[in-house]
Amino acid sequence: MLLEIAAFNFHSAVLAAQAGADRIEICENTLEGGVTPSLGVVKVLKQLTSVPIFPMVRPRGGDFLYTMHEVEVMKHDIALFKELGCEGVVLGVLTRDGSVDKAVLKELVELASPMEVTFHRAFDRAKDPMAALEDIIEAGCNRILTSGQMPTAKEGMKRLHDLVAAARGRLVIMPGCGVTSQSIREIAEYTGATELHSAAKATERSAMDYKKPELNEDLNTVSVDVEEVRRMKAELRLAGNKAVV
Repeated sequence: MLLEIAAFNFHSAVLAAQAGADRIEICENTLEGGVTPSLGVVKVLKQLTSVPIFPMVRPRGGDFLYTMHEVEVMKHDIALFKELGCEGVVLGVLTRDGSVDKAVLKELVELASPMEVTFHRAFDRAKDPMAALEDIIEAGCNRILTSGQMPTAKEGMKRLHDLVAAARGRLVIMPGCGVTSQSIREIAEYTGATELHSAAKATERSAMDYKKPELNEDLNTVSVDVEEVRRMKAELRLAGNKAVV
């Protein structure tokens, strides 16, 4: 089984690699759920680690209904990440009515090739998950990151199981959102998923000796809990992966 770790900054990605992550989704801006990381971050990561790096391609926070110009930004980011040797990208596009934007998605997937494409949790905002699944498969994506359209993957296990069954091996259904070492084995075994996604979030305290007292700032940053990543890896090794029928 494979464990993907979402990293919201460069240092978190390095920690995730050191902890044994099988793949890293790199993005920025945890407050908005992740947006496109800088080229510098991705370039240095590719120099430092052999762990597959999948940058998020999301030009802003909020919804997944993009303008023509935003799509152009996404295309340029995909091309640049391909030049840097990334193994894949993570993206998602919807139409105004909550359907997958099939035309734009197909164009982005073709541009990304031979990189893999993960359709991210824009899927969880889709009106009809089974129709969205078929549209994403038809476009050529390799996997879907989803919580089963619920607040957490554990709450969405029933739908995740149904999605794994409906996919029939045509792409990977990767449960994510709220996945911890306490829940990862149960989610894997119930759903039949072979890839799991977690942020394994921790808080890294600022190393600054001096802080301007008048500003009353929190200078701590989001990081990755190395031990939690290792615990999740251990749980996946124990998982029987016996999906409920």
